[in-house]
Amino acid sequence: MKLLPNPFRALVIGSSGTIGMAFMDLLKKNPSCSEVIGIHRRSEFPIDYQNLESIESCANALIPLSPFQLIINTVGVLHTSNWMPEKRLDDLNAEQLIALMNINAIGPALTIRHFSKLLDPQNSIMVTLSAKVGSIEDNRLGGWFSYRSSKAALNMLIKTASIEWARTKPNTALIAMHPGTVNSRLSKPFRGEQIGRPADQAVNDMFQVIQNLQKEDSGSFVSYSGEKLPW
Repeated sequence: MKLLPNPFRALVIGSSGTIGMAFMDLLKKNPSCSEVIGIHRRSEFPIDYQNLESIESCANALIPLSPFQLIINTVGVLHTSNWMPEKRLDDLNAEQLIALMNINAIGPALTIRHFSKLLDPQNSIMVTLSAKVGSIEDNRLGGWFSYRSSKAALNMLIKTASIEWARTKPNTALIAMHPGTVNSRLSKPFRGEQIGRPADQAVNDMFQVIQNLQKEDSGSFVSYSGEKLPW
């Protein structure tokens, strides 16, 4: 049985980014979505993974607007103006590793913790964007130490939380989702404009998967195509 009810209310975290904005556009046009709220670093209730205390503050501020039947977290970082993904072990450095762990793993994990109280206990889904390169089993090329490790850590945090939620939130699915390569700032240095999909197409693909999720799918690592990915 599908978890996402009709109608449903949605919350998009990271709504100022390429994928977040595309999700906002898609959900605003969806007749089944009665309301969608977007939050980001500069929103009325700001959330900033470089200021981890903002996560709980933002969640508490949104309590009067809850419950939500769908929460999508699109926040993540691959590179900045200061550094790019490591090609060799000799490129590995503590500053980059810590920064990506904070934004790609610790921030999303604390979001799962604090935003769980905003979910509808009757029927709800929480999706956090991960990445296929975070799969340990699928790692055949090496490199990208910090990004791979942060996404692998995120996947473990999601899987572990889903086991607890099976007892405490049995009607909620907690999902890690791989969006594929999307035309965005994140993918631009890696030929994203040539090999990636437009953001609107990517979020449409992901939403097709989301709206068919069942509670038995909780704790899964899934692709935008619906394929179950190896951890």
